[in-house]
Amino acid sequence: MPVRLSVDDDLGRSRLTVFFRLLLAIPHLVWLALWANLVFLVAIANWISTLAAGTPPAMFHRFTSAFVRYAVQVFAFLFLAANPFPGFTGKAGVYPIDVQIDEPRRQSRWRTGFRAFLALPALILAGALLGGGGWTSAGVSAGAGATAAFLGWFVSLLRGRMPRGLRDLIAYGLGYSAQAYGYLLLLTDRYPTSDPAAHLPFAQAPRHPVRVTLDDDLARSRVTVALRLLLAIPHLVWLWIWSWALVLAIVANWFTTLIAGRSPLVLHEFIAAFLRYATHVYAYLVLLANPFPRFLGLPRTYPLDVEIDDSKRQNRWITGFRVILVIPAFLLAGSLGGVLFVVGVFGWFASLARGRMPEGLRNLGAYALRYLTQTYAYLMLLNDRYPYSGPTVPSGAGARE
Repeated sequence: MPVRLSVDDDLGRSRLTVFFRLLLAIPHLVWLALWANLVFLVAIANWISTLAAGTPPAMFHRFTSAFVRYAVQVFAFLFLAANPFPGFTGKAGVYPIDVQIDEPRRQSRWRTGFRAFLALPALILAGALLGGGGWTSAGVSAGAGATAAFLGWFVSLLRGRMPRGLRDLIAYGLGYSAQAYGYLLLLTDRYPTSDPAAHLPFAQAPRHPVRVTLDDDLARSRVTVALRLLLAIPHLVWLWIWSWALVLAIVANWFTTLIAGRSPLVLHEFIAAFLRYATHVYAYLVLLANPFPRFLGLPRTYPLDVEIDDSKRQNRWITGFRVILVIPAFLLAGSLGGVLFVVGVFGWFASLARGRMPEGLRNLGAYALRYLTQTYAYLMLLNDRYPYSGPTVPSGAGARE
């Protein structure tokens, strides 16, 4: 990839600088906003030059590359993905979260001419992943990365260490945003990839009692894609009906687990079937898989499936305060739900046009759905293991040819 993320961070955080992180970042945010205004003028000149010559001028390329690199370093510091105070020049290779950018190469004039329009979907997805404000306005509005930074602030202040999953999620958002802005600013004509494995090839999810697996060839039927929302209505109605019995099962499961320290087998299997079925339905709805799901939530019956371990002993303290403990996970799940919505919308257009779901979008959606599934499994007392926030690709996620 012409624009690549590099991560060299030990997760250690200074409690003092964490506490004052937003205040410390103000000089950088001011300088970033001023620099962005100049980049806007340079981008216009660069666009005209590239449209005429087919290759961006080296001077413009270096200036814009430094801006993108600096923006990544600033937001890595602000969002607690890294600890040191960044420099003000966007120098390469000096910060734990950095971006490597290739030298300018020849670009398609057609793609250059329509670059602002072509980059729009990538910028929308970057906003959902990192935050809606964008670098150029120094915005920190809610997105998955901004939510992870908010939660990471409390954890880092308490433990002096950033959770790996939250750090990886923020780094992933930064890496994708760097590619999106690099594409917009003509640093490359390679479209950004949303595949988490492409940005964080080193990331591995720890063993969890609730796991998502994929066995999908990316092919999509254009007819069912066009009618996907309509076709999903029977499943959404059945989910709503099933949820009434689910509420009673969850209440009974909470009292029983609190007393006995273990979820009863019959309640565990009933709740697990509902959660598996809900995952199948939403995978179908947002085009992470193609077949029409079955109505019983049976295991190994859908390309995107959920493996749920058998009932095991759970900590009574964690069980007693489960509704409170799950709140941070729900905050992050809400922002990832927004990402999943964007994946579904863009995937709909791509699948309708090509008859295939883009692999990067499919893998990103599978990650978001995995986190939502683990969050609800935690709330419903299927296990007492907290959901893992790191953007890892489920097993079997490679496209089958």
